[in-house]
Amino acid sequence: MRLQLQTLVQRKFKVLLLLLLLLALLLHVTMDLALPATRRPCSSDAKEPKASGTSTGSPLLASPEKLSLRILQDFSGSNGSLEKSSQPQGAGPKGKDGDVGIQHRHGDVGPAWAKGSKLAALFEHPLYNIPLPEVKDKDKLFIANPMEKFSLRSSRSDEWQSRNQETPADFFYFSDFERHNAEIAAFHLDRILDFRRIPPVSGRLVNITKEIRDITTDKKLARTFFISPAGNVCFYGECSYYCSTEHALCGKPDQLEGSMAALLPDKALAKRRSWRSPWRRSYHKSKKAEWELDPNYCSQVRRTPPYDSGHRLLDLIDMAVLDFLMGNMDRHHYETFEKFGNDTFLLHLDNGRGFGTHSRDEMSILAPLQQCCSIKKSTYLRLRLLATEPYRLSELLREALAADHLAPILAEPHLQALDRRLGKVLAAVGRCLATAAQPHQVLVDDIGPWL
Repeated sequence: MRLQLQTLVQRKFKVLLLLLLLLALLLHVTMDLALPATRRPCSSDAKEPKASGTSTGSPLLASPEKLSLRILQDFSGSNGSLEKSSQPQGAGPKGKDGDVGIQHRHGDVGPAWAKGSKLAALFEHPLYNIPLPEVKDKDKLFIANPMEKFSLRSSRSDEWQSRNQETPADFFYFSDFERHNAEIAAFHLDRILDFRRIPPVSGRLVNITKEIRDITTDKKLARTFFISPAGNVCFYGECSYYCSTEHALCGKPDQLEGSMAALLPDKALAKRRSWRSPWRRSYHKSKKAEWELDPNYCSQVRRTPPYDSGHRLLDLIDMAVLDFLMGNMDRHHYETFEKFGNDTFLLHLDNGRGFGTHSRDEMSILAPLQQCCSIKKSTYLRLRLLATEPYRLSELLREALAADHLAPILAEPHLQALDRRLGKVLAAVGRCLATAAQPHQVLVDDIGPWL
């Protein structure tokens, strides 16, 4: 009995000793793995693109602490900063105006935008290098607060369409599809027109399973995932409209094309105001808006704040030109930064219903220009430049879109429609010049004697 008790004690002691050794080994391995993990982000920062909406990396995997405040500061600094924040760090040598080398969609570095590039030549033109006034503290949108916390928010889109598919003829403008490729093309077109009011947008192929469903912590979002009868992974999220199984986003089987946009400054740092467009459509199947019935509607707008002073009305006409070129009839509101009052610029957001139809030109989109017969002189001169052979608009946009990871972004008929529509914009300005008492009443000088 005594021998058995001694043997039992020895066995328990050996087991306890073995457990202590295993615990020490586990602690050692854990510390060994933890130390390099803390250094890993520092060594990869120079290689990984920031959370700016570019196509590499998953914004859903980024933590709020990693959202770069520098990007927000660059975005609010000047027109050229949009260009800087749209490219990943280390993407290639930068040229004038922030242009970088084109990369192919598989990561291989392609030919730089050098002497043979029409796009690079355009940005070297004097019209795209008008001197800007010095940026003072009062001109800055906000001062970054390192204590401010940010959260990443998901964006919505509708269907993964064929590039050649046009909006059905029986669709109303408010029933049209939301197109991710239209958001991408709109950003590049806005940049070529030198408006630079659309935050950088890039195409991205998303794995719905690995990059959304498997990592989401949003229980409400998780409940909207399902497998379609075709065996594809789908989800529809939660929102006030379009969030149902009839408007679900489905992969093939779980791969989905999308557009990723750079984040605007958080509203806690830079408050924005939403403005109803004076040329908003009725969004009714039979009723028409006031501007469609009154040919002298612009005179009423000119007497109404904030369009009765400053450059707000001219900015709105710029936006109408952009919308006409891409066939976007869905411009019901626009946004501005509250800090700058009536000296603000317009944000050209929500362009997903552009580039839906290439075979027809909707002239009513140009109503602000046609009714007011005014346009910025700088805008008019650039439009004339883009109608010339060395800087043909369709060729410039084709070159710009070739760098996107989802290229081709637009079907060829959409590119050809741009040149046709540009001719109609210039013809509209020509008719205004022909009937105006003085040319300066049509071409409002915003560049002075520089050109």
